[in-house]
Parts: sequence; C-alpha cells; structure tokens
Amino acid sequence: MLKKTSLHELHVEYGARMVPFAGYEMPVRFPSGIVKEHHHTRTAAGLFDVSHMGQVSLRAERAATQLEKLVPMDIEGLKPMRQRYALFTNENGGILDDFMVTNMGDYLFAVVNAACKEQDVSHLKQHIDDVELHDDRALVALQGPKAADVLTRLCPEAGNLVFMQGAALALDHIECFVTRSGYTGEDGFEISMPADESMALVRKLLSHNEVVPVGLGARDTLRLEAGLCLYGHDIDTRTTPVEADLAWALSKTRRPGGVRSGGYPGVDTIERQLKEGAARKRVGLLPHGRAPVREGVELMDSDGAAAGMVTSGGFGPTVGHPVAMGYVDTPYSRPGTSLSARVRSRELEINVHALPFVERNYRRGKSK
Repeated sequence: MLKKTSLHELHVEYGARMVPFAGYEMPVRFPSGIVKEHHHTRTAAGLFDVSHMGQVSLRAERAATQLEKLVPMDIEGLKPMRQRYALFTNENGGILDDFMVTNMGDYLFAVVNAACKEQDVSHLKQHIDDVELHDDRALVALQGPKAADVLTRLCPEAGNLVFMQGAALALDHIECFVTRSGYTGEDGFEISMPADESMALVRKLLSHNEVVPVGLGARDTLRLEAGLCLYGHDIDTRTTPVEADLAWALSKTRRPGGVRSGGYPGVDTIERQLKEGAARKRVGLLPHGRAPVREGVELMDSDGAAAGMVTSGGFGPTVGHPVAMGYVDTPYSRPGTSLSARVRSRELEINVHALPFVERNYRRGKSK
C-alpha cells in the first residue's frame, strides 16, 4: 500500500494528478500543467512537497568523525548551521546515495533520497550510534526568484541566510528548520516542520500570489536544465563521483595529501580516477530538432561505434528545446562533440553540451 505525506489531502484539493513514487502517492502535476509550473518556478515561486524524503538525525558522540568513514567529504570541518552535499560510496567507489547534511551544533541532520532512505538508515546504523529517521516531520521546498520575498514576510531573518546555510526559524508561529537550498537551480529554501502543522503552513505559503504548488514533473525538468543528478538515473552504485562529474564535492581535506585523506569506501578507485581520469564522464547533451531523447537511448560516434548512453532527457521549457544528460567515453566529452542517438530505429544528431543548460541562481556570499 502506498504511503501518503501529511499534505496529501491538500494536493487532492488542488486537483493534482497523483502517481506512485518511491513508495508514496505523490503529485506529478497540477491542473495548470508541468510547463506552466516550471515557468512559474523560474519566474516567481513554486512550492514542492518533498516530505517523502528521509529526514535523519545523527546524535552520537563524534558523529562527524564516524560519518567521514562513509563519505569522501569534510564533515568534521563543517561549521554550525552550514550544509554540505555528500555521497555515500561503496567499496568499488560507486555511489550508494547522495544527500544533504547539516551541522546542527550538537548533532548532524541529513536529508536522504526517498527511494534510498531505509537502506541509508540501515547503513548509518551499522556504523554510527543513535541514528533516527523522523517520520513525524514534513519537508517542503519553496523555490524561485520570489521565494525569499515570500518567506521574509513570515520571518525577516530568513532573508539573512545564504546558499547552504540553515537556521531554526518560526514561520507563522510554527517552529521550523530552514535551509537556503533546493533542487531547481533557483534561489530558494527547504523547510522542515512538524507533520501535524504542515497543512497550516503550506496553506499560508500558498496564500501569497507569487506561490503555486508544483509537482514531480516540473521538479524533474527544472533539475535537468540545472544539470543536477537524479539518483538511480544519473548516478548509482555503478558510477563514481569522478565519472559523474562530481569531483567538486570531494573535499580537499579528504583527497590525497589532505589532513584526513582516505578512510572511506572505494577510496582506491576514486583516488586513482582523480589522478588518472575516468574512462567515461557525465555530460550535457543537446539533441537537434524537437524530439526529446530519453533515458536508455544509446549514443554513437560518426562511425557508428558505441560512445555512451543517455541517463535523463526531456524537453527544457526554459531553454525551449530538448535537453539531456548521460555518460560518454571520455574522448567524446568535449562540448561541441557531435554524436548520434538511436531513437525508435532512427538516428538523431546530438551534441555534447556544457552543464548546466541554465544559469544557477543561488544566493551565495557571507551571511549577515
């Protein structure tokens, strides 16, 4: 039986088309449609229910030191109320999951992918004491250039946050934990709150003219244009951070020569690829014409030899044409390289393209 988030009734009230996703019944789109939801998020503010994701606290002593044994990121050096993108790796250097982790001061708080949360919690509990999955909390994402305007009406302090920073804030008298982060490439916030108070706060957010509810369909097109990976598609246990073009996330302190180098699963493979390069690389792909090129489509060079595979693809409403991501053998990874994609027995022209397809509009800088 599919689970329901605490906002399920509101989605139905707003006319959402509900679909199964990661064990939950989730809204894929609302009556205005995916394209309008996408554009509204890029120009104003979209509100996403992401309560299906796992919210996990790690309260063990020296939790940061223990977590570093599972990820190639600097967790010990993460300052209070700062957030970091992290990756669980396996013994072959493959990615078990990607997630966000915040230093809450006296404990760590992680948000993991919905489809992986049970295995992630089990993985954490094998190595760290006092790990708890919080099913009693809801999570929403308010994304877009007007998101800060809306949230600061409820709590002026929210405007002081910068990208990847968090704070405990009262929003409409509801105690929340807010981070300036998201999955659209736009400025915005993720808001964790008690599930039993989520309906009231979301109704308050939707009462602002700038805000509309947005489903999983537009969430996917937004993140694809922004060049952001979807676990289980663009990254998985068979892809390493170097292959996935995520080497930027590997902290200097954990790399060879760093003060806490190594010590995580798959270190030999990852360090070798950092030094020598990987045989393949995740790239952006720009199909010619108007036909989208979907996940699983094979890519070939001018001689018809296998060159790679598409992992995500669709129409990019902001850019006005199809976009895709995938893996190609490293010699083909230079932007502008011409390839072909086999779609229903036809071969379509496609070019390697630099990521992202749209500029990311995060609010960086020093917090006030």
